[in-house]
Amino acid sequence: MRKQELKIVYMGTPEFAVAPLQALIDNHYNVVAVVTMPDKAMGRGLKVQASPVKQLARSYSLPVLQPDNLKDPVFLEKLRSYDADLQIVVAFRMLPEAVWAMPPMGTFNLHASLLPQYRGAAPIQWAVINGEKQTGLSTFLLDRQMDTGRILLQEKIAIGPDETGGSVYSRLMELSGPMVLRTVDLLLSGQSRPVDQNTLIKEAEPLKTAPKLHKENTRIDWSRPGAELYNFIRGLAPYPAAWTAWQKSGESIQTVKIHQAAFVAQEHHMECGKLLSDQKTYIKTPVPDGFLHWEFFQPAGKKILSVAEFLRGRPGIEDFKLL
Repeated sequence: MRKQELKIVYMGTPEFAVAPLQALIDNHYNVVAVVTMPDKAMGRGLKVQASPVKQLARSYSLPVLQPDNLKDPVFLEKLRSYDADLQIVVAFRMLPEAVWAMPPMGTFNLHASLLPQYRGAAPIQWAVINGEKQTGLSTFLLDRQMDTGRILLQEKIAIGPDETGGSVYSRLMELSGPMVLRTVDLLLSGQSRPVDQNTLIKEAEPLKTAPKLHKENTRIDWSRPGAELYNFIRGLAPYPAAWTAWQKSGESIQTVKIHQAAFVAQEHHMECGKLLSDQKTYIKTPVPDGFLHWEFFQPAGKKILSVAEFLRGRPGIEDFKLL
């Protein structure tokens, strides 16, 4: 089968899923339909917006399906009508078997980790949080469980010691289009040799997961060692950002997101989780093995500020207490 004859249904929603779809279009693959999430209200004005993938698909007049329920018989019948040979999934949703098993060549997913490590919704952030020195991309054939299918291709990249989740995200996004093209070409060639993930699991290396990020697991625990906190903050930067709660004397409790910080190892006998400052150039917090120096942070309802910007004309940082 020539690539122009291969009928593809593409499934994805956010910015990360745009580049692979663009690569398929630019390389003249026959994308017969695109499946994405329903439009939703976003931003302060709660204006209803289409997903980045839908916006790209519409710019090329591609048919777009936006099911609320992936098991809806009406959606399944419409999807079946495109008679796709292959389905490609990038940053979408967990698919029911009725969807992923539909095309004769199956459905493959692009995942932003070196599977079987970091199965789950937030693999990039958790790899950085855990201080990994490398990560990458995996394409695999979908099966009944999340992120467990047979691997088609993998590509590794190094993670720099000071990189953020955002910078790793951007680099992997640049690689995502070529990775999807290579996977499609491999399947078309008939020479793919999918690898069972179980054969890649090492007894001495525990599997690390990548659960969805939410308010509870993005809060800073000031009792943790400084290097762990540094990785935690850079892994969650710029989004959703690590956060803590503070309260100014006589005022209500507020949240503050820390976007950039530095750790300095140093022995001390201070209480962890306090705010220390010279009122001009620094804010730092004692942690068990040193001090975490705040650099850029965002009080609730405010823009991101440097320490100097925040302290300018704002005496009395000792009036704030971390909670």
